[in-house]
Amino acid sequence: MRTPAIRAVLFDWDGTIVNSYHADSTAYKMMFAELGIACDDDLLLKHYSPDWHRVYAAAGVPRDRWDDADRIWRHHYRAQRPPLMPGARAVLRQLARRYLLGVVTSGNRVRVVRQFREFGFGNTFAVRVCNEDAPRRKPHPAPMQVALRRLRRPPNECVYVGDAPEDVLMARASGVRAIGVLGPFPTHARLRATKPLAVLPSIRALPAFLEKL
Repeated sequence: MRTPAIRAVLFDWDGTIVNSYHADSTAYKMMFAELGIACDDDLLLKHYSPDWHRVYAAAGVPRDRWDDADRIWRHHYRAQRPPLMPGARAVLRQLARRYLLGVVTSGNRVRVVRQFREFGFGNTFAVRVCNEDAPRRKPHPAPMQVALRRLRRPPNECVYVGDAPEDVLMARASGVRAIGVLGPFPTHARLRATKPLAVLPSIRALPAFLEKL
């Protein structure tokens, strides 16, 4: 049976469209310092996850301080202005001529919507699913399932593009084909280990790859 044509391309946000590792890690280090918890680059390199509670647990943040950690991280992140990944704007413009586009991110809605506005992406994405929109986080399929319902598209007509292993696992659990892309976050080896449909060297390679599917 022939695989249905792709109608929608969904994206992770941080590390896939936005080059946010420096901004994320800076906010983490400032937050940990404010909480009086030691944190170095090795901890983030080893334990980074889109589910930031895993980072908190690895750093030894007490469970009853996680809400405080969230608030402090957001405060410090607001001072950051991460750029787009190289080529991301041109790729989105090109793909929008042919596909529905969407974002499925673990990011906080206030922060992500602010970045959409700053980058001029107000009308780029047909669907936007943020942390608050689903009951569970990646790698659970719930965020992708929310996106599919809003798009009114079956999973086999969609692909998901992300830079973390959790992205691949979420997409696969939802019946969506997953494409890995290498970004600035320290997830390359774990991303490859999940065996997505492909691992692209950058988002610039995405349009040509989609032409082959």
